Amino acid sequence: PVTLDPNTAHPKLFVSNDLTSVRLSDEEQSLPDNPERFNEYMSILGSKGLTSGTHCWDVEVGDCSRWFVGVMTESAQRKGEIYSRNGIWCLEYYD
Repeated sequence: PVTLDPNTAHPKLFVSNDLTSVRLSDEEQSLPDNPERFNEYMSILGSKGLTSGTHCWDVEVGDCSRWFVGVMTESAQRKGEIYSRNGIWCLEYYD
């Protein structure tokens, strides 16, 4: 499984104790506003980056009616409105 990096999680994303799953809440946690953390978009990164090769993941979304999954470069913008999508690739599902 992908190990999530809680230091990047938006304050409305609650990360499981084993760092392998996340859930969205209406409540916002009080977390430090470190440079790695997303503060506008509900996003979180994995703790291990990739630089080359072919990779795949199985993602369990349960009965969610809307979800996103994607990859991004380490240098992609994390603070404020993300106007430039440079370095971000994302899939969205909604019903």
